[in-house]
Amino acid sequence: MTKKLDAKFGKKLRGVNLGGWLVLEKWMTPSLFEGLQATDETSYCVELGKSAEEPLKNHWNTFITSEDFAWLAQTGINAVRIPVGHWIFGPDYPYHPAYGTDTHPFVEGGIDILDRAFDWAERYGLSVVLDLHAAPGCQNGFDNGGILNICEWHTKEEYINYAVFLLERLAKRYHNRPSLHAIEVLNEPRWDIDTSLLKKYTTDAYQHIRNYCRAEDVAVIFHDGFRPFREYSDFLSEPTFHNVIMDIHRYQCFVQTDIDLDIYGHIRNAVVEWKNEADDIIENGHSTYLGEWSLGLHLKFVEQWTEDPSQRTLGVMDNFQKSLAYRAYAAGQLMTFEKYSGWFFWSYKTESAPEWCFRECVNRGWLPDKFDNDNIDIFS
Repeated sequence: MTKKLDAKFGKKLRGVNLGGWLVLEKWMTPSLFEGLQATDETSYCVELGKSAEEPLKNHWNTFITSEDFAWLAQTGINAVRIPVGHWIFGPDYPYHPAYGTDTHPFVEGGIDILDRAFDWAERYGLSVVLDLHAAPGCQNGFDNGGILNICEWHTKEEYINYAVFLLERLAKRYHNRPSLHAIEVLNEPRWDIDTSLLKKYTTDAYQHIRNYCRAEDVAVIFHDGFRPFREYSDFLSEPTFHNVIMDIHRYQCFVQTDIDLDIYGHIRNAVVEWKNEADDIIENGHSTYLGEWSLGLHLKFVEQWTEDPSQRTLGVMDNFQKSLAYRAYAAGQLMTFEKYSGWFFWSYKTESAPEWCFRECVNRGWLPDKFDNDNIDIFS
């Protein structure tokens, strides 16, 4: 990394994701979906039609506000990762059969909200990572990709090309904003999409972003696509490419082997397995952000606190023990993730899942109440 890059990118990012805001996820904001069959932003807009505009714009204006940016800055958070959908600029995106008879079903106006987010970030000194979270046709089949149970982004050149075009438009619009830290070319492409296709797309996206964003000003981020980091050895490397960062996400609540763990197993994974992985990634020369993590654990973990040797039954945590477990799990993850160039908690806010809600985790004491070096004196 050059001295010019060091000036802006030498600091460690300690950030949060602003998920569920400009890309809906039903589990994060269930009140928006009450009484509907919709499972994602596409089906939400298709089901409600023109009547989707009022509740969605109200959501944009109230779910995240200037006060939230101010609170994050006061807490010592220095960055936000903002997920956006391919519809952010309004109608010119390609059609997908899930849209039905409406060729452009998404509510317009999200780009104005994104402009406002940049204003707030600059007011409070936060860096911004723009993240293409939902590509045309959906890149992963998850609701966070825009359409649940459909993964067709990689099957049409029209979809792939539009994603690249969108990234260039974002670069053109925001390249002069001092808070723009990075643009992420695609969030969580599915593990079975061909790696060579992802590499070609990422390379094309890099070149189009660089048409407006200089390497000394803006990083380009790519997600690992849920595959071993060594598959990206020497990918987009110096001296031809500059300021490229790999993004990895780490959770322990989605596969059965993790679900079956007690709290000690979860903590061990965080401080041993993930720490060893971090050392390997760093030694391999990858500049890396831990783009998503949380305190989310399958509730089975609360039933595995202690085991009665006489009755061989698992004990259940009381509230103190549960709080202690979340604090220990949080500390273990942070000790490991601090090894990377930056990390982003998923997410800042949810309606009903406190272990996924950064602000609630801080308020409950599961996470620290300060994330910078000010007013911290361990041995005072």
